[in-house]
Amino acid sequence: MVAGAATFLPHFDWTFVAWVMAPLAWIYLLTLRGLRAYPHDRFGPANVVTAFRAALVCLVAATFFRFQGLAHEQAMLWCLVATVVVTLALDGVDGYLARRFRQESAFGARFDMEVDAFFILILSGAALFLGKAGPWVLLIGLMRYGFVVAGWFVPRLNGPLFPSLRRKAVCVLQIACLCAILMPIVAPPLSSVIAAAALAGLVYSFAVDIRFLLSRTATG
Repeated sequence: MVAGAATFLPHFDWTFVAWVMAPLAWIYLLTLRGLRAYPHDRFGPANVVTAFRAALVCLVAATFFRFQGLAHEQAMLWCLVATVVVTLALDGVDGYLARRFRQESAFGARFDMEVDAFFILILSGAALFLGKAGPWVLLIGLMRYGFVVAGWFVPRLNGPLFPSLRRKAVCVLQIACLCAILMPIVAPPLSSVIAAAALAGLVYSFAVDIRFLLSRTATG
């Protein structure tokens, strides 16, 4: 072995498999439950791609949070960043396939959105875990779930939202920014600045939607 070479050797045992499979099984169970309202007779290639993305997200999550010392292993981090990039790229594939095969549905859109939300939560946790930003970075991943909880107390927030390119662009921006700050070459304070910019964009997007929901209901 070359002197000074990295000694980090992740042990992919059954514990690691359990870390991957436990959240993935939960996601798939919720997906099966949602199929009751699915209007098509086949699951479809678009949903298969989304399901594969969910598996990649769970793999990334298990790798980040299962192994100690990962923050100092550049080769491993670059592999994870590459996986994140592939997962992000596939986010555009499922929508294309749904349109291509005329299998667009509310179920597919919700499935895609929830995988994205979970992905952002995992990446924001990884940013904190790797010391790329302070605990406030978790707000990026928790904001979507906070909005859902707020809807329990303010029913007007549960109203339908119009399709929005801005909303989709902000989602992609969150993942891209979080992916960037996970790169070994990006360190504080630059990583914190990038995360703060991503959070600001997300706050703005949620503020626009919340204002729309509250004002539309107030005016009937």
